[in-house]
Amino acid sequence: MKIFRYLTLLFLLTCVPARAYEVEIGSALVCDTQEQVERFVQIFNDNLEAAINIVNTEENNPTACAMVDIAYVQGRQLGTARSTSHTFNIIPIVVVGTNTPSGYQPVEPTLSLMLVEISEFAV
Repeated sequence: MKIFRYLTLLFLLTCVPARAYEVEIGSALVCDTQEQVERFVQIFNDNLEAAINIVNTEENNPTACAMVDIAYVQGRQLGTARSTSHTFNIIPIVVVGTNTPSGYQPVEPTLSLMLVEISEFAV
């Protein structure tokens, strides 16, 4: 467990600009790996739940990708993933809390990848 904490700290120090870390809260689509987020984007056709289920089934992991209500710290954008109709930024995050019936509660820091849909316009 010490190695995970060390890697999380290393991630924060190298991926987030030198400033106070801002904890953000909200609903987010998160996946465990970059391959999973890229696969999600490939098959996403406006049915979020269906795309999540396909990725999770292919990974034999019911929580590989999920829509969650979390507290997190963002890293720098890793890249952009596009399908024929959608574009997403891929952003590493460290999940530091989760929303419960009692409000946000701290959790063991977990590294995940978040997808944020963006709009692109032809110029």
